[in-house]
Amino acid sequence: MASLAGAAPRRSAGAEERFFMTAAVAMAIVIVAGFSLNAAMGRSSFAAPISVHVHALLFMGWLGLYLVQNMLVATGNVAVHRRLGWLSAVWIPAMVAAALYVIVAMVRRGGVPFFFTPLYFLVMDVLILATFVGLSVAAIRLRRRTDWHRRLMFCAMAVFTGNGLGRLLPMPLLIPWAGEAAVAASLAFPIWGMLSDRRRRGRVHPAWLWGIAAIVGGQVAGEAFVRTPLGTSLYAWVAAGSPGAKVPATAYPAPPLA
Repeated sequence: MASLAGAAPRRSAGAEERFFMTAAVAMAIVIVAGFSLNAAMGRSSFAAPISVHVHALLFMGWLGLYLVQNMLVATGNVAVHRRLGWLSAVWIPAMVAAALYVIVAMVRRGGVPFFFTPLYFLVMDVLILATFVGLSVAAIRLRRRTDWHRRLMFCAMAVFTGNGLGRLLPMPLLIPWAGEAAVAASLAFPIWGMLSDRRRRGRVHPAWLWGIAAIVGGQVAGEAFVRTPLGTSLYAWVAAGSPGAKVPATAYPAPPLA
C-alpha cells in the first residue's frame, strides 16, 4: 500500500505524507463519484449478477484499504500499516479473479459498453488489470524503500481512477478515442505527484516515470494487439459458444435505446 514502510513509527506527518493522503482522498472521490453517477443515471442496477457485486465489493474494499493505509502513515501508525499491508497478498488475487470473471462474462453475453469495440474492451480491460498488478507487486517488493513503494502503489491506484473517470467523461462523444481519453485523464494523478515532488524536493522521483511508462505502455501494447490476428483469435476463443460470438469483434455495438 502507499506507505512509509521503512520509517520509524509514530512520527508526525510531513508534507509528503500529507500529499499522499490528500491524493488518496481525491482518487477516492473521483472513483465514488463516477460509480455514483452511473447508478443515478440508471446505467447500473442491484439486479446485476452476483459476480458483479462481488467484483464491486472487492474493488471498493481495496479503495478503502488504500485510504486507511495512507491515513495510518499520515498519523504515524506505521507498525499497523505494515501488518495491514499483508492483506494485499490475498486481496489482489481475489480482485484479479473477480475482474477476469466479469470481463469474460460481459464479452460472452455480448454486453460490453457501446463506446468500445468488444475486442478492445476485452484486451484493454485485461491489460489495465495487468498494469495494476504489475505496479502493485513492484511496490510490495520495494516496500522497504519507502520512496519507491509509495509512488508505485500510488500509480497502481491511479490506474483504477480511469474506471471512475470513464463514468464521468462523455464517453459516447469520445468515440473512437474513449478508452484513450480515460487513460489519459488518469495520468493526471501521477503527473500531480511529479509536480508535488518537484515543488518539495526540487526533482522528480524516477518511480513516477516508471509508473507512467507502465500505464502508457499497457495502453500502447493493447492498441497494437487488437489490430493483430491474435487479437481477433483471442476474442473468438473467449466468446466461443456464447451470444458474444455473434457480435463483431471490431465493430461498435449499437447504443442502447433511450
